[in-house]
Amino acid sequence: MGPNPFVGVIFHWIGGFASATNFIPFRAIKRWSWEIYWLIQGFAAWIVAPLLLAWIFVPNLSTVLHTAYQQDPSSIHYAILWGVLWGMGGLTFGLAIRYLGIALGYAIALGLCTAFGTLIPPIYSGEMSSILHEHSGQIILVGVAVCLIAVAVNGAAGLSKEREVTPEEKAEAGETDYNFSKGLSVAVFAGIMSSFFAFGLKAGAPLAAIAKQQLLAHNRLDLWQNLPVLIVVLWGGFLTNFVWSVILIIKNSSAKQFLGEPGLNPMRATHASGDTMVDFDPLDPSTYDRLSPRTLTANYLFAGMAGVIWYFQFFFYSMGQTKMGKYDFSSWTLHMASIIIFATLWGLALKEWRGTSMRTKVLVTLGLLLLIVSTVIVGYGNYLKAAEVAGSTALLR
Repeated sequence: MGPNPFVGVIFHWIGGFASATNFIPFRAIKRWSWEIYWLIQGFAAWIVAPLLLAWIFVPNLSTVLHTAYQQDPSSIHYAILWGVLWGMGGLTFGLAIRYLGIALGYAIALGLCTAFGTLIPPIYSGEMSSILHEHSGQIILVGVAVCLIAVAVNGAAGLSKEREVTPEEKAEAGETDYNFSKGLSVAVFAGIMSSFFAFGLKAGAPLAAIAKQQLLAHNRLDLWQNLPVLIVVLWGGFLTNFVWSVILIIKNSSAKQFLGEPGLNPMRATHASGDTMVDFDPLDPSTYDRLSPRTLTANYLFAGMAGVIWYFQFFFYSMGQTKMGKYDFSSWTLHMASIIIFATLWGLALKEWRGTSMRTKVLVTLGLLLLIVSTVIVGYGNYLKAAEVAGSTALLR
């Protein structure tokens, strides 16, 4: 199967929707501290889901991983290292959402992640010079620039919102801790560190090549060739998050929450209502200081669901990347832009912009439209390159 940028864009949009949606189950978690549900969702997202889905779709998965390590161990080591650094961005990304809300937190953090994750890999590999001299490559870079302009517009909307929304309205939207200046600094760090995921995927290319050989040998679609790479990169991400979560669990003495002891939710992932802060039966004193079995089970399910939904962003990203042809580096822009688009829509649905002026709402709408335009431009650039390659191949025949 050859490049098909249109199908690739569809896959990236599905992945973007999954990423923007993964925070939604957190809103239903009751009386658990951040480190508890973060560790559970991380185990589901970075260990269970990648191994399970790769095992389903890639034949002889253990052989693929073992062969890749024997032939080029540095590719595995670097993929894990980049995953560790990316994990730092994932940790602080949650704080960006806490301080900025879903719509603005995604827009700023992922906008910066877009720029670094898209441009640095081709610069590092020396491909940028050829990209700059090809018409299709120039169009893709224009799409990246439009994406960054959209991020700036969303940032302006955030500043405007901070001046207009009252503390009561922020609490009603689940944004009690909204703080633009603090959130911006966290989002900058999260965006830079999160971009290292693209480097991890690049480092794992030899592993993907071995997986592709296995897939073709078993008459399977090469669409799944990047799934083993995700396993390795996400090992690194889990390591970072596991260490930090354990540190917090020890510091806050929150380990008993796994068994039902109540805690606090510092991310304010839910609306500030009595229903989300307490869970007890007034006729049953034993539930005053403990979560009911039903709520405890639901917390595990919601945290696990958030993790699985999160993983599906890269499940579809890995498929979309195989369809983008020579300029697969642009996959990162498409993926990030689609996440911001759907996060903005979620923010509107959850009324995060309620109480703002028409000017602010116009800025949000303009930022959303620019992001959509950026994905169209990048997709068109990839389409032109795929057509050029197809034409050259036809002439050679």
